[in-house]
Amino acid sequence: MPECFFQCYHIHSYLVPIMCRNYNFIQKHIITDFIHILTKKQEVAMKTLDGKVAVVTSATKGIGLACALKLAERGAHVFMAVRRVEDTQKICDSHQEDGLIMTPIYFDATVSDSYASMVKKVIQQANRIDILVNNFGIGKPNEDFNLVDGSEKAFFDILELNLGSVYRVSKLVVPHMIANNGGSIVNISSIGGLIPDITRIGYGVSKAAVNNITKQIALQYARNNIRCNAVLPGLTATDAAIKNMPKEFLESFLANVPLNRMASPEDIANSVLFFAGEESSYITGHILDVAGGYGLGTPQYAEWIRKQHENIEQ
Repeated sequence: MPECFFQCYHIHSYLVPIMCRNYNFIQKHIITDFIHILTKKQEVAMKTLDGKVAVVTSATKGIGLACALKLAERGAHVFMAVRRVEDTQKICDSHQEDGLIMTPIYFDATVSDSYASMVKKVIQQANRIDILVNNFGIGKPNEDFNLVDGSEKAFFDILELNLGSVYRVSKLVVPHMIANNGGSIVNISSIGGLIPDITRIGYGVSKAAVNNITKQIALQYARNNIRCNAVLPGLTATDAAIKNMPKEFLESFLANVPLNRMASPEDIANSVLFFAGEESSYITGHILDVAGGYGLGTPQYAEWIRKQHENIEQ
């Protein structure tokens, strides 16, 4: 070993230069203590939502669960507004050792009295709501087709629940945010609210309405330091989607997605986290599609992709 050498340790984005005459002279406990200090500093830096209170509706699985975990990992106390409270409590318990603060609270978007009681219980327990993620939404693909062939009842049921849930929860939460000098609302919409389709007219119209109410809330309460933005997932690899999606449909759909994959729930949660935190403090009324570039290309793009796949297979 040379008489003197220089070695750099890249620890959690810090370069720690250590110069010595003999490597054996390095005291291991000094390095260990230094790593511990840096780790603690990073942990503090990661808790960007420490002290914040968040509500995520429909949070037992998929996008909702990913959002709840992401917010809790950053230090927020997350209230998971769900129907299956006991099952959700098990999820919360399983992450307790990780230091995540998550609380299930009963909420059923199909029951009108459930809205006020849910918000009231959160305020009683936490005395504030800083972040609201309106994730609840439904679809009825077996009834919701085009204008002529689709069910009229299904159309208005979807509109009532998808738009109505955002309207009702936000209406109840905004006064508490005003009293608390601000907050962030993130609405989970859909790429289907931007791009029309040959079917699912009710779903598409309901999500377009969610996009509009997002901008309405953003404009009306900006002076109260309340921001409101929407995240529009494309095709997302939730458990339900993976189980029920034919391979042929997936291949056909991905031909229109330049990034050539489904979104993960974590992809959507990362965008929600951005809007929930101070990193987006000067952004409101924004409609962000998280869809891998879906809708960017002309119709010829998908045809070109299919031909490329055919050539590869040959």
